[in-house]
Amino acid sequence: MSDKLYTVGKIVNTHGIRGELKIWPQTDFAEERFEKGSELVIETPNGTCVPVSVETSRIHKNMVLVKFKQFDNINECEKYKGSLLKVEEKYLGELNEGEYYYHEIIGCKVVTEEGQELGTITEILTPGANDVWVVKPPKGKEVLLPVIDDVVLEVDVASKLVRVRLLEGLI
Repeated sequence: MSDKLYTVGKIVNTHGIRGELKIWPQTDFAEERFEKGSELVIETPNGTCVPVSVETSRIHKNMVLVKFKQFDNINECEKYKGSLLKVEEKYLGELNEGEYYYHEIIGCKVVTEEGQELGTITEILTPGANDVWVVKPPKGKEVLLPVIDDVVLEVDVASKLVRVRLLEGLI
């Protein structure tokens, strides 16, 4: 197992008695990440890593219900509630231009087109039509930036810098 692991979901609960887990996906590629045969790693809150393979999965109410080959009943998987699901770096696919993985965006510094620093991206929300980046300023309230072409002008993941245009009413 490689040292670099990237979060693709969080185990929020069990589902049924046959060892299915309810996953809150933290990836734009849920169908690909949780398809049959996918190799993932469960990282428990105490840091233990458990490699798992997807046996079956399906989308249900914005969650993914996953059955891993390693678990046959609720008793075997209940202890993993609250754990993170991660993928090894070698399983990350190539992205098209203008597409980014969550781990590339979180931690980026956000500046306006005038050069004013807004803060750092701490979270990515997926409420519907477009993602929303949560920007934590050095002091004050968080700023919610919709990820649309009118707002996001430039993303430089190498420099961890995002340049944005603030539309009226965003702050």
